[in-house]
Amino acid sequence: MGRSSLFSGFYKLSPKERLAFVKEFANLTDEECNLLMNAGSLPLELANRMIENVVGAIPIPLGIAVNFLVNKRDYLIPMAIEEPSVVAAASYAAKMAREGGGFYASSTPPIMIGQIQAVRIKDPYAAKMRVLEAKEEILRKANEQDPVLVSLGGGAKDLDVKVIHTTQGPMLITELHVDCRDAMGANAVNTMAEAVAPMIERATGGRVYLRIVSNLAVKRLARAWCVVPKEAVGGEEVVEGVVSASAFAAADPYRAATHNKGILNGIIAVVIATCNDHRAVEAGAHAYAARSGHYTTLSTWEKNEEGDLVGSIELPMAVGIVGGAVRTHPIARIALKILGVKTANEFAEVLAAVGLAQNLAALRALANEGIQRGHMSLHARNVAIAAGATGELIDVIADKMVEERRVRIDRAKELIEQYFQFSQRDS
Repeated sequence: MGRSSLFSGFYKLSPKERLAFVKEFANLTDEECNLLMNAGSLPLELANRMIENVVGAIPIPLGIAVNFLVNKRDYLIPMAIEEPSVVAAASYAAKMAREGGGFYASSTPPIMIGQIQAVRIKDPYAAKMRVLEAKEEILRKANEQDPVLVSLGGGAKDLDVKVIHTTQGPMLITELHVDCRDAMGANAVNTMAEAVAPMIERATGGRVYLRIVSNLAVKRLARAWCVVPKEAVGGEEVVEGVVSASAFAAADPYRAATHNKGILNGIIAVVIATCNDHRAVEAGAHAYAARSGHYTTLSTWEKNEEGDLVGSIELPMAVGIVGGAVRTHPIARIALKILGVKTANEFAEVLAAVGLAQNLAALRALANEGIQRGHMSLHARNVAIAAGATGELIDVIADKMVEERRVRIDRAKELIEQYFQFSQRDS
């Protein structure tokens, strides 16, 4: 009889007791269990209070991108990511942008949208007017849920109402606009949406189902732009290549998806380092890229009259510097200290600059020597480690694979075996 994953009350067990079950189920070794239980900087007791059914934690490399100048202020950028070349690329692009004065950035107020879905309404357009008539009462009820946020200048500021037509008939969607100040704000918005749901039902005569924040935060935007001198980027031909690559991505969603992935390589690494909600940021970014009905780019690269490269980016940025895991996780607190941002808006602006830098590095590589040259040099180390190399041998094997242009795990194993054969002969 096969193993069963059915386990009632698994959540009631301690992490060690859960791991004992997992060990037997998955045939884990003692060494593997010890690695799970001793994750380093995140105490198991704390991890057990952050999410459910904890058995360990997974460390991710934390690097620092340098050279960033945003709105005339210097920043060190903490980035948590497993993909090689991202941190180096961001640092390199920031240095190029610095030649033109660095990045400039701005952001809109930290407004999140909470949606309340009402259905089974006989007169949806008249119901819309009734909800709008009750606007002040609804906003007052919403703000009663979070007096601390209101005291800081935030809270529910406005609402919109729209009728949408679906396969289930017309629906009335009320949207609260909540200023979340320095928090990401999902919990506050959800609480407010739930609190006003009965008022929506009374006003519309319908039935409310969903009451939840939207991750398409179109009212919480971050923007960044830069001018990179043509000499800094590699000359006129490289500028033309970057502009051409940008135009390609703007017109073709297959290319745009990878173009935007490159932007998010940088942004998400910083978001993870600070324990913000990277899933919300990524979902919002892709939805924003498709808001016209055609999926396109989040950034644009152009050539100015002097022949220099000009880049700009705009995307939703729902991030915070207070609340949740941002202040619970010890490494997230350190990452925020390194970053040195004082408000969520400043954080959002730095993130937009990081995304633009990452995009610049990728497009320059594509337009110049190709993306694989630098990337594979760093990727080769991971392959060497996976093949069993340790210590200085990692670089020896990686360098040889890059030289041969054969960065594969089978080749790494061959090289390791050859290395030890030569070592035994010498000894």
